[in-house]
Amino acid sequence: MKNTQLEVLQSALEGLKRGLDVTLVTVIKTYGTSPRPVGSLLVVCSDGSFCGSVSGGCIEDDLLERLTSSPPVQFEISTYGETEKERHHFGLPCGGTLEVLLEPLKGQSQQLQELVSALESRQTVARTVNIGKAIEGSTPQVSIRAWEPQDRPEFRNGIWKNVLGPVWRLLIIGAGQTSAYLAEMATALGYRIFVCDPRPQYRQNWSVKDTSFVDGYPDDAVRSLQPDERTAIVALTHDPKLDDLALLEALKSPAFYVGALGSFNTNQNRRRRLQQHFDFSNAEVSALRGPVGLPIGSKTPPEIAVAILAELTGLRHGIDLNASLAKTVETA
Repeated sequence: MKNTQLEVLQSALEGLKRGLDVTLVTVIKTYGTSPRPVGSLLVVCSDGSFCGSVSGGCIEDDLLERLTSSPPVQFEISTYGETEKERHHFGLPCGGTLEVLLEPLKGQSQQLQELVSALESRQTVARTVNIGKAIEGSTPQVSIRAWEPQDRPEFRNGIWKNVLGPVWRLLIIGAGQTSAYLAEMATALGYRIFVCDPRPQYRQNWSVKDTSFVDGYPDDAVRSLQPDERTAIVALTHDPKLDDLALLEALKSPAFYVGALGSFNTNQNRRRRLQQHFDFSNAEVSALRGPVGLPIGSKTPPEIAVAILAELTGLRHGIDLNASLAKTVETA
């Protein structure tokens, strides 16, 4: 699994090295239903080659034709879907409208190389562009800094900020049926999947493509993966001898999500165990997502996988639905 952002940036850098005119297209605003979220990237080279997507195919043909035949020489903002005729012509769904930034990348090889190197070394960065000055004809002001938790892709007061980071990773402890469904669905959402299960019979029965096994016991697997803020860890063996080993390391890591299968009581007992025998703090055990996933009444393995990925998707977009539900219950 390759990171789409990294692929786009690598493609842009390669185009510049070949002496081509290269345009970076970024979704900076959406109205109504949008096929792709704010921050989505597409790069188009003057020879017709391209990488990425900003609409899932709705406006790409028009952009490819425009940017191949007449690449922009300065920053431009284009809007698609302003009228019903345009929405019908481009196939934008449900009245959706897109604003995209067209950014000529000439002279930005060094910065692109810095971005590529950062993502390859699993750093997350915020890239800021002063679009107002660029459109006025002034020298565009482009800056890169380390990502901060409050950073989100946004266009405000003429300033465009995007968050660029490495591929999202998911470490699954256990190679059972629920894990298989979770791995298949998570792959479709852009995660790179790692699996740890020291039990030979489970490893032998694993058949999910595009996944990597991590050798050793779960605590070894977590340490070897070196979790960061784009890593999720989910323990699904339902065997405390294995799940707890993973949690001992995962809950002390920067992983943005750590979850474990089991009932409410099972996970409360697990939290007490971690505090009593391993000196975990209240804050550390409170970070455990257990029961894992959103409370949607899931019972079967595929339903549990859906619940987990729904919670992961929300957290990736800054939405903690479980926390919101808990507050609702408290105030009821």
